Amino acid sequence: MFEVNVGVGQGSTLSPILSALYLSFLLYILENHLKNLNIPVSIIYFVDDELFISQNKLLDISKSHLFCSYNVMIKLLDKFGLAVEHSKTKVFHFNRSHGFFDPLLFDLSSIGGPVLVPKNSWKYLGFIFDRKLSFHQHIDYYSNKAISTVKCMKILGNSLYSIILTQKCPLYRCCILPITLYGFQLWFYNHASLSYSLKILNKIQRRAAIWILGAFKMSPSKGIEVITGLIPIRLHLQKLVGRLQLRSLTLPPNHFIQMLMDLFFSLLKHQHSISLKSLTSRQRSNVKGHLVDSNNKLYRIFPFFSPLYPELSPGSRIIDNFSDCFSFNLATRNKNDKIRFRQLDNIVLELSSSPTDTSIKNDIATSISHVHIANHPVIKTLHHIAFVTTTEAKLFAIRYGINQACTKENVFKIIIVTDSIHVAKKIFNTSSHSYQSHVVVILSKLRHLFANNQNSLIEF
Repeated sequence: MFEVNVGVGQGSTLSPILSALYLSFLLYILENHLKNLNIPVSIIYFVDDELFISQNKLLDISKSHLFCSYNVMIKLLDKFGLAVEHSKTKVFHFNRSHGFFDPLLFDLSSIGGPVLVPKNSWKYLGFIFDRKLSFHQHIDYYSNKAISTVKCMKILGNSLYSIILTQKCPLYRCCILPITLYGFQLWFYNHASLSYSLKILNKIQRRAAIWILGAFKMSPSKGIEVITGLIPIRLHLQKLVGRLQLRSLTLPPNHFIQMLMDLFFSLLKHQHSISLKSLTSRQRSNVKGHLVDSNNKLYRIFPFFSPLYPELSPGSRIIDNFSDCFSFNLATRNKNDKIRFRQLDNIVLELSSSPTDTSIKNDIATSISHVHIANHPVIKTLHHIAFVTTTEAKLFAIRYGINQACTKENVFKIIIVTDSIHVAKKIFNTSSHSYQSHVVVILSKLRHLFANNQNSLIEF
């Protein structure tokens, strides 16, 4: 510890960084003190806001745990030369009982704190909580803000012309929807009651669609949504949730969300005390929420994918180390078709050729992969996959063909014959996209092939 007579300005980007560095040791001491005192309280810290969470079936026991935790924190902050702003201290109780619930006052006056009066709602980091976690007040608050924004949009334009239709739609998507759906993960999850929230959100989208088109108020909601090109609000929420669930897998292993999840491929040795792994099978069946949905979805897809996979890291990628070992030959539909066909017919000797094709009918993709070595068919595979895109099915067929070709001996050149070169180019596109699980497997096979023989080639 040393004395500092220089500070940073209000709102400076250095302020939260320095605050975290200074308080990290204090939080470490606080957690150890509470652990030694056997006080089962969880701590969540966000910059200068600290949150104590106590869970118990008896309210008096929870209050005693919070009282002791608050007392320990005050004494530690005093030793660090810091003070608690008691006027901003709040207490809130969650309760699942269907009857009347009136929690008593929380008196902290004996340790220099205030007398806290529990309220019916609690706002934290922009999220509005109620005692039964229905989040109706949260939805009402942000829906009212969104409706006010829609009304204000009507004054946009100049004295002669208003803004045109193609400008209104992006304004709605960029300025109104983010306000409306702020914190939607709190209430939009599997088996959640969505009748109230979807009723409010559909009302907002209807108003926005009427403003965009300038239609009559009696116009049917579905019709004006189709004309304006707005996706139904429920489908839009499902799209956002799917992306967020996949994004949780790209978080670093020591991230708090990763610590709460129960993933069999997690690198963490010690899970959090309130993680999903600590729940019994009965408790897990009763727990609902966005985190549970993410955990269940990540069990079914991409269990081997890591965002820090070396094949995607700069400096160790295929395009960095073996840029001369792959090429793309684009065929155009012109007079040279016969020449192109003749070239394909002459693919012989030590070449592994893998023609692939894919078709989708009734939401079922059929992928076909043929493997030929020196013009002799070796393997023919047929796969049926449900509910996937054409791109994913084609990429899977290419992946299987390359995998089979790499398992054969004395193969130094692979030629992939496909009608989707844009899909093949995704293999060497290391930016974030939804097909990286296939890409990682293909790149690892190609790396092994190129590393064993620098003269090896793959041609698309």
